[in-house]
Amino acid sequence: MASPHSEYAPYTPVAGPSTRRVSDFERMNAMKLELHDEEYEDDGYEEEEEEDEDDVDRFVNLALLSHIAVKVRDQVPRGTHVKGGIPYQRAFTGRDIVNTIQRLVQRDLMMNLGITSSQDRQIAIQVARSLQSQLFFYEVEWGGHTLTDSVEDVYMFLDDEVEGMSDGAPREELPTSVVTVLTKCYSASCTDGETCFAYACPRKAGAALLRQQSLSSVAESSKPEWEQSMDPNLLQSLPESEVKRQGIIHKVISKEEQYVQDLDTVESLFIRGLRRHTPAVMTTDALQDFIEEVFGNILDVRECNRRLLEEMAIRKREQAPVVQWIGDIFLKAAQNFRKVYPVYVGHLPLAEKRVKEEQENNAEFRRFLEQCARHPDSRRLDLRHFITRPSEHLLRYPVLLDAILQETDRGNPDSDYLNQSIQAMRNLSSISQLWTFQNAMGRGNTGKLQWHDLVAPEVRETIQKKEAKRQAIIFEVIQTEMVYVKDLEMIFTLFVQPLQNANPPIIPRERMIQFIKDVFYNINDLYKHHRRMLDKLHKIQRDEHPNIRSLSEPIFDAALNWREAYMEYIPHYPIAAYRIEDEMATNPAFKSFVDQATRQPDARRLDIKAFVNRPIPRLLRYELLLKAILDETPADHEDHDSIPQILEIIKDLGKATEPGVSAAKQKVELWRYNAHLVFKPGEMVDMDLLDETRTLIHTGKLLRQPETGFEWSGWSELFVLLFDNYLVLTKPKEKDGVTKYHPIPLDLLSLVNFVDPPQQRGTGILRGLRHGTSDASNNTVNGDRGLENDSRVVYPCTIHHNGRLGGLYTLYAESAAARVEWLQKLQEATGLRAVVQESNKVFEIEPLSADTFLVPHITGNQAPSWSEDSQYTGKVTCSVPFSTADGRGLVAIGCAEGVWIGLRHDSRSLKRVLHLKHVTQCAMLEDFGIFLVLADKSLFAYHIEALVPSQPSNHMHTARTPQKLNGNKDVQFFSVGTLNGRTLVIYMKKKGLDSVFRVLEPVTGKIVEKQKTPGTFGRFGFGQHRSEWFRIYRQDFFLPSEAYDLIFLKARIAILCQKGFEIMDLSDFKSVTIPQRDDPRLQPLAKRCEACKPLGMFRTSENEFLLCYNEFGLYVDRHGDPSRSTGTIEWEGTAEKVAWHPPYILLFDSRFIEIRHIDTGRLVQIIPGNEIRCLWDGRGGGAPPVMTPGPDGWQDGTSQESRVHAAMRAEPMPGQNRARGSYQHVFELVPTIPLYLPGSLSSPGADTYFPPSSPPLSPTSWT
Repeated sequence: MASPHSEYAPYTPVAGPSTRRVSDFERMNAMKLELHDEEYEDDGYEEEEEEDEDDVDRFVNLALLSHIAVKVRDQVPRGTHVKGGIPYQRAFTGRDIVNTIQRLVQRDLMMNLGITSSQDRQIAIQVARSLQSQLFFYEVEWGGHTLTDSVEDVYMFLDDEVEGMSDGAPREELPTSVVTVLTKCYSASCTDGETCFAYACPRKAGAALLRQQSLSSVAESSKPEWEQSMDPNLLQSLPESEVKRQGIIHKVISKEEQYVQDLDTVESLFIRGLRRHTPAVMTTDALQDFIEEVFGNILDVRECNRRLLEEMAIRKREQAPVVQWIGDIFLKAAQNFRKVYPVYVGHLPLAEKRVKEEQENNAEFRRFLEQCARHPDSRRLDLRHFITRPSEHLLRYPVLLDAILQETDRGNPDSDYLNQSIQAMRNLSSISQLWTFQNAMGRGNTGKLQWHDLVAPEVRETIQKKEAKRQAIIFEVIQTEMVYVKDLEMIFTLFVQPLQNANPPIIPRERMIQFIKDVFYNINDLYKHHRRMLDKLHKIQRDEHPNIRSLSEPIFDAALNWREAYMEYIPHYPIAAYRIEDEMATNPAFKSFVDQATRQPDARRLDIKAFVNRPIPRLLRYELLLKAILDETPADHEDHDSIPQILEIIKDLGKATEPGVSAAKQKVELWRYNAHLVFKPGEMVDMDLLDETRTLIHTGKLLRQPETGFEWSGWSELFVLLFDNYLVLTKPKEKDGVTKYHPIPLDLLSLVNFVDPPQQRGTGILRGLRHGTSDASNNTVNGDRGLENDSRVVYPCTIHHNGRLGGLYTLYAESAAARVEWLQKLQEATGLRAVVQESNKVFEIEPLSADTFLVPHITGNQAPSWSEDSQYTGKVTCSVPFSTADGRGLVAIGCAEGVWIGLRHDSRSLKRVLHLKHVTQCAMLEDFGIFLVLADKSLFAYHIEALVPSQPSNHMHTARTPQKLNGNKDVQFFSVGTLNGRTLVIYMKKKGLDSVFRVLEPVTGKIVEKQKTPGTFGRFGFGQHRSEWFRIYRQDFFLPSEAYDLIFLKARIAILCQKGFEIMDLSDFKSVTIPQRDDPRLQPLAKRCEACKPLGMFRTSENEFLLCYNEFGLYVDRHGDPSRSTGTIEWEGTAEKVAWHPPYILLFDSRFIEIRHIDTGRLVQIIPGNEIRCLWDGRGGGAPPVMTPGPDGWQDGTSQESRVHAAMRAEPMPGQNRARGSYQHVFELVPTIPLYLPGSLSSPGADTYFPPSSPPLSPTSWT
């Protein structure tokens, strides 16, 4: 409905004196400029076409009222205004003139008084009243009202009232006065940046504050009640209802004025007060966030109410003394309120909560509020009262308007406006309540409101019961989505941010980023999708409440977009849950943090695991709610087409995540086993369960007979785990919560018998379990009758572990089906393991000789010797590769009947070059052309040209006599290496129980000299005089212990002996024995070391070594102390020799070669065979020197040059005569070239955090 007439005529600016003629002040400026025209012309100065405004303003002194008057008359906007039903042209309101003055003096106020806000208008009001008092302008009704910053009164200039006034007739007299607050300092020395000595200098903050406080506004005379201000005769002529109506209208106006004043107080007292308070209540950034959170858009609310108050004042002025229409103003105001009030009222609970939290935690803020409460403008009301004023005032509008309506005649057109205004205000309150509900995000009492709580009873009565139920379910969809999104927000508020900001850190900083990634993963992506969908749902709810047609569109769109995020998050959840459980079990600080966060009100008593799990049940909840909506939807509704599509998308998402969830659960199960399977004290078996590719193939229960052999001691129940690399027999221990276990590598596992007849458990006799078969003939069950129902019947399964601690194991399944299943799974696992190992092997066999070296089957006490007619060579004992000066790549192989040399990888080229007996060791000094051979405990040196001449016609070296280096003493072994840049040969000979060592150094000059005439010959045909090719480097030294080997380190040597590893400095022969044995805590380890034979010592990093014994390995630091808490690394076999090819160590058992990574000790490959032995371990040959590892150990930088030779008994070929004997397969181990870095063969990737294994809590294994 249109308004009966406009509230007030619009402003229509007209051409006043300021637009028709030059202003008084401009004329005065022009007179001053004329005095200097000639001077400017002499300087060649040309006046611009338009005078710059700043040049005019520089002669204006706003401290003079006459100057302000000229400016005001020129700039104040004129228009047509109605007062008392009479239109006045070229008029203006009090607000117009105050606005004009405020614009003029704003710059001076900022410079003199530091007033920066345009809302501080008291000085402008005082200047306007001063102009009014001197009749510069007048009130059109000459009512004598004091000018106010409002639109109630209308004013005009005297000059504007006179029609046809001449353009050149200026006002004869201007108002005169001095505006003291705008004056400058009287001191000539007062300039910017300098401290002024004048006490009342306006630039001084103290003086400015005093002067500002002195500018208190003139108290407005209290306005009389409407009845008191009316003419008694007119009052008596009005009906009683109209008198009451007018009184209510004026009371509404009065309340609106007080309300706007309260909103002004919010800005002046609280918002500005917080910014100016000294000391600062909080940091600048925090203060800005606090103001936005608490006060929101309250200033926008104030502007709307100012416009409402202004329009009521205009209506009151236009229709004075009786206001005829008021409802149309409120109807228009309701439309404006709709943009700001719902936002503010909806945010109010959060604002109140924020104020409460700040009061509890910020003492300075509490002091600030106490000061504000004592301020006169606050009327002793607190901040909470002021921020709730808009919400309370909004609820009063329907009541006040209804009171006006009750006193309005039905024939009055205003009654229709009032009815519409009341309904609009009620709807606005309902929308505001809906905003409050939405902003609550499911928290507090407001967040628990239901659909019927937000719908008026009269509206509910118009909705059918089935539709009301449908709307309630739609409401529940939105409500539960709010709770879900809020929970996702709380994950960051309660957990992520506190963890990141904790000091000291709750999670170690080196694990912080990975832990947060593992636990919360991509939950931020889920939050973004659901926040976006919730915003769309809220908009639909605000636009269509209480009767929402459909939610299908935003949900359908979100379901299509969030698929990828859920496809990543759901399968990852088992890993996140495990990380949380593991951290809480091992980190008391984290557990305390989670308990404290759970007690927070916003947590709703949910712990971190429940929050992380929230996305999974949420998808299921969508299905239930959408199906419920579909059941209550009319048949012709479009939801019957869209909702089934949404349900299909969600169901398909659930099915698509199942494989990933299953894989993640298995991975977590592996991690749990890795944490709970414990070692024997001081031992470590790294089964690589944390490898990303590791799988658990089968688990189940198997039985074993009592170890004592007596039935009454009870059968043991084993929980058996079949991984893709190990078979683990475990025995759970309920008391300590850990599991004792015995792992069997699948590479060493053989399936012996799974077809033996079932047996019956009962009273029995002694039986064996290990290293033999069970004598259970008396308990063998004949026939199948009753087997299925007899719980005492068990089915034997026999396997063999081909390891040091292995043998035959007979375990029992409780049913035939279980035995068959175990057989199938074991066959599957061993077959898969063979394929994987073949694909991921780190070394492969490269033959050197397959049919050259033949060993006879020994039938008597004497083995046949080699001859020209016999092919028997005896046992191969050593080898060494080397290159000659002419570039030939050769290999020397020593055996019981001499030394063979030939081209590498060409077994047909192997020829016997030395006829020596019992060759046990050989080495090559390539830089000197010397070939060393230890045969029958004598050490000989040959010039390589004498053995394999580079040219057949060259006899210079072939005639040279080899030299014997050890004299008459038997040599047990020798070692070749480099120490301090010098090549040395050290050999050991026994003297009683002592080991005596001699250190030789080759003499380059003597080696290349022409051979002298040999002297006498001994029984070997070699010269008996001292060797000329070598000289003694140091005097002999001895060790009071049996020595097995000697290793060259960087600056020292390591002697492997019965005591362990003797580290010696050849410069002074001082030595130290490792590992250290002085610590009483290491006594068990010391006894173990004494009982085992040392085989090798290898550097793992700059400050760590791996000591290899025949049964285990031990990591030690540079001082010989154990460096790792994991204890020893147990070998699978009994090592007879150890070789070194960085970063792998190769352990030689007669049945297999065991290859492990030196950094982790992890088993990476097993090469099976028969009668395996190491021939060359990388020392004393042509292999490049081993580089020193970096601080982080070996980075899998495997050299592709072979460093290890070995031999094994070859299996007879089909049709080959077994009676002749068996050939020895001589081969070298060549590193493979991986297609990718074998992360699974070493340690887990650096981008994934794996929890540490549990400490050894169990005293011993069941084996």
